[in-house]
Amino acid sequence: MRRRVCWSLAAVLLAAPAGCGLTSGSPMVDDVEPGTIGRGKPLEGADLTVTSKEFTEQLVLGAIMGIAFEAAGAEVLDRTGIQGSVGTRAAVENGDADATYEYTGTAWITYLGNSKPIPDPEQQWKAVKEADAKKGLTWLEPARLNNTYALAMNQANYKKYGTKTLSEVTALSKSDPGAVTLCVEGEFANRADGLPGLEKAYGMSIPAGNITQMDTGIIYTQTAKGACTYGEVYTTDGRIKSMNLVVMEDDKKFFPNYNAAPMVRTATLKKWPAIASVLDPVTEALTNDVAQTLNAKVDVDGEDPHQVALDWMKEKGFVKEG
Repeated sequence: MRRRVCWSLAAVLLAAPAGCGLTSGSPMVDDVEPGTIGRGKPLEGADLTVTSKEFTEQLVLGAIMGIAFEAAGAEVLDRTGIQGSVGTRAAVENGDADATYEYTGTAWITYLGNSKPIPDPEQQWKAVKEADAKKGLTWLEPARLNNTYALAMNQANYKKYGTKTLSEVTALSKSDPGAVTLCVEGEFANRADGLPGLEKAYGMSIPAGNITQMDTGIIYTQTAKGACTYGEVYTTDGRIKSMNLVVMEDDKKFFPNYNAAPMVRTATLKKWPAIASVLDPVTEALTNDVAQTLNAKVDVDGEDPHQVALDWMKEKGFVKEG
């Protein structure tokens, strides 16, 4: 997922599959015109390269960004689908790409080397924006879309135990220790911003025998089946909605904020300042509910990420058919 890292940009670009972020990329050729964004085509004459990581949400966001640029008159090169966070970041830093949708928490912890997240989402974004300004990167306005960790349960277990918050899960783990079983990824089980930190923040102590480690996709199906009471999920994953899972509120605000925002090369933005006005309305429309819906169209219904992005941009009136 978004926190997976890689050793070098060159390696990931050489290893990337066809159509998913090769070094040369491929032109975006959507036949779109300005709708509510891009009027007057303020990016006419611009050659812009967009990039993204390789998982569903990032592929959709990368396409959304590229389509917005196209509608505003730019020629767009598609380098979406780079494997890992570090490679995607490097592409923008090195000038191999001009912009991407990135997550504030990923930048703060993974790229900027901080160990403690900032609980307030706006302050987290401001801190990242300020730090990255020194690195030639500008962060535009953030979305409400916050792709962070959470624990979720199926409807049957929700009716049985009735927990709505992580504090209530903690209380249940103390009153009925056998009731709280977890399905989690191996990484989450060992990360400071995962289960160990969660247990410390909430005063929770889950016996090792109650914790099962498994791959991400299996967690959702096992949680839906009730094989574990709670499963680790990402808050914008489309399977939450399609499987009718109930997400526990992080009432102590332990998990970092991973709000999506456009991260643009400052040099590119200085040359084409209209990038901000083109992207701001689109970013404002991105919420967890929107992300869950779009992600589900890909992960559950099997639709193409680029087509999902294009359909949404037209549906919202941001762009029109050319």
